Amino acid sequence: MKKISFDTIRNFLLGLPENTRILIFTIIYGSFAGSAAVLFMTLINLIYKYTYMVFAAQSLLFFLIASFLLISGTSLIAGFLLFKFEPSAAGSGIPQLKAIYWKEVGFMTLRPVLVKFVGAILNVAGGASLGREGPTVFIGGGIASNLSGFIGVPKRERRSAVVIGASAGLAAAFNAPLAAITFILEEFVSNINNRFIGQVVLSSLIGAFMVFAFVGKQPAFILPSIDSISILHYLITPVVAILAALAGVIFQKSTLFLRGRMKRQKKIPAWLLPFFGGILVWVIGSSVFCTTGRLGVFSLGYEDLSMILENNIIWWVAGIMIVAKLAATVLSYSFGGCGGIFSPLLFIGGMCGYFIGGLAGLWLPVTPADRIVLSAVGMSTCLGSVVRAPLTSLLIVFEMTHQFDFIPGLMIGTFIGVIISNAFGKENFYDESLIQDGHDLIKVSPPLDLSSWHNLPISAISNPKPVVITDLSADYLKDILEKHPYNCYPVLLDGEKKIKLIIREEIQALIDGKEKPDMDNAVTCPPDKTVKEVGNKFIQSPPGVIVLIDKHNKSIVGIVTLHDLLRAQASINE
Repeated sequence: MKKISFDTIRNFLLGLPENTRILIFTIIYGSFAGSAAVLFMTLINLIYKYTYMVFAAQSLLFFLIASFLLISGTSLIAGFLLFKFEPSAAGSGIPQLKAIYWKEVGFMTLRPVLVKFVGAILNVAGGASLGREGPTVFIGGGIASNLSGFIGVPKRERRSAVVIGASAGLAAAFNAPLAAITFILEEFVSNINNRFIGQVVLSSLIGAFMVFAFVGKQPAFILPSIDSISILHYLITPVVAILAALAGVIFQKSTLFLRGRMKRQKKIPAWLLPFFGGILVWVIGSSVFCTTGRLGVFSLGYEDLSMILENNIIWWVAGIMIVAKLAATVLSYSFGGCGGIFSPLLFIGGMCGYFIGGLAGLWLPVTPADRIVLSAVGMSTCLGSVVRAPLTSLLIVFEMTHQFDFIPGLMIGTFIGVIISNAFGKENFYDESLIQDGHDLIKVSPPLDLSSWHNLPISAISNPKPVVITDLSADYLKDILEKHPYNCYPVLLDGEKKIKLIIREEIQALIDGKEKPDMDNAVTCPPDKTVKEVGNKFIQSPPGVIVLIDKHNKSIVGIVTLHDLLRAQASINE
């Protein structure tokens, strides 16, 4: 029998009619991404079960020693792995994947995926106060992107693979396919009418099937009967929503502030920061465990979250957990830990609702079912106030509980949460993180016909906030490289009229004290020139960069790279 080579299979797949090819690729990407998400979730749960859960059943001294060794050891290994091999794998993974989608047209190598997989397991299962959902989205999108390259899809056409993998991963992580669909369209691609919607729906369904097949079809939280809900809880819901939304705002502001400080400090090496963050979390988590007997500060905290949804925790303990979990999550993320924010925010919000419900019960006839509903409201509101995806936050709590009775309260909480979070800023946590890292996502949606595309002003695809170097001192240049991850920068020094271009390697050479490089003169053009008119100018610019100059005052008003042009062209098909 004649053997069929992989190249034959690949050529066959790429030669299929477009609709058939899209369907098959979606099934392949979604299946691999969903399976990876289930494996990732299973490993974290198993490690946590056989470490912290076992430690807690022993003596207090044994727990303190064992938990300290575990969280410090895993944080140290994860920090070394992340910052020595792939610094981009730190953090949640969702903002990084957004940058890959928008800036790299979906192209991603395999190393960040592998480092994220191992690093997040070490950090989350090891006890850092972080979630597995963000890394799961990153891993799913990364696997799909690499699979598309393996099959033979060009680099510029891998955006669909990223969203397919991300949606399958999120659906599997929460067993919540509807929330995965809305999150990808609402937050990730920022377009509910995106042409990938059919693929996202199918991949989310596939991700859910992966969970059904390997874990089971039950919701994330199994609740007791809540038939005794009173009308009274609607009066308390706004109070819960306000507290939960404010907790989300505090998390976002505090984390970004401390994260910025940690990135700027030079005393502690970056790879050691997760270790110190782990120790601080251990202090908080151990203190809470000694006081209340609860483990919720460590890792996901889903056991304690399940307990409040079953009314099995004293209400004032929830107040302690709000403060402790909030502080631990801020520290874990700010110190460079590898993990997401969904689980901690759901935990903090749930505790807000349970605490307010218990406190109100001192004066009002609040039923146990009311406290459960209020906890769910807090979960949805806290998450929504940070990720700024209200529909997703509502659906994710509904799908995790399968309780229709929660819907009215969730809607009230979502509405209040949107108002409060917008009052403190317009950007969500992910976009602010990207801005802090020097990424300015230019989301280009060019015309769909070729003629209109050619006549589009070049300014429409430019970066309107270029980083212009005005000083060649080492300290200034070092600060530029740390804050802005660009490969080429325009240079305009005092007393000089000509704009130069300098690449990242030449800047590093200047910092290291080497000779000043011979910088190329920048190729310039007015911002109203069309894409067609400017196209040939890239040939004249060795770094592939064009600087846009205002006709009247000759100031720099934008910068366009060849990569910007290719990325915008890839967007025509969306």
